[in-house]
Amino acid sequence: MEFISLMELIGTVAFAAAGALVAIDKELDYYGISIFAIITAVGGGIVRDVMINVPVPVSLANPLYIIISLITTAVVIIFYKRIVKYQNVVMFCDAIGLAAFTAIGAEVALVNDVYMPFVVITLAVLTGTGGGVIRDAMCGDVPYVFKKEVYAVASIFGAVIFMAIYPYFGKHVAVYASFGATLAIRLISMKFNLHLKKVAKQG
Repeated sequence: MEFISLMELIGTVAFAAAGALVAIDKELDYYGISIFAIITAVGGGIVRDVMINVPVPVSLANPLYIIISLITTAVVIIFYKRIVKYQNVVMFCDAIGLAAFTAIGAEVALVNDVYMPFVVITLAVLTGTGGGVIRDAMCGDVPYVFKKEVYAVASIFGAVIFMAIYPYFGKHVAVYASFGATLAIRLISMKFNLHLKKVAKQG
């Protein structure tokens, strides 16, 4: 198994766990928890595949990641009281997932003959952050990536790195560079509690 594929699996587990934890916090039932886990883990990839006209989204044609999400959901439900004590571990794995899905999103765009830089970057960021946005919207909340921490910006930077490196060093080097850049920025922002500035309200 390639390194990036392993990170994708770890990221799937982390994204699914994050979705399940949000659902439990919202007091949803087991079905709701499962749906939130699946949406968080594969929602971004499904949106990407629909946008590039893939006949059947990859996560539906090969349900491996949905199965992983459901297994993760069961583990979260059973061991919830223990897992909530280790949120930092979940956040670290989530950072790995963000990096892996950003890099893979860009790669998938190229595999499907999408070469326009802005479109590739958009699809990469959607793959990395789309599931969480859909999950939060389903909760009726402002998506997390729009209001707190350097998250989507890390994904954008990683996607830009992919497109900058790809023409000169090829797809494989670009994937790993994108992964590394996204992960580094995300971890640094977590370590030093960095946030984007907001507009100060009057009154």
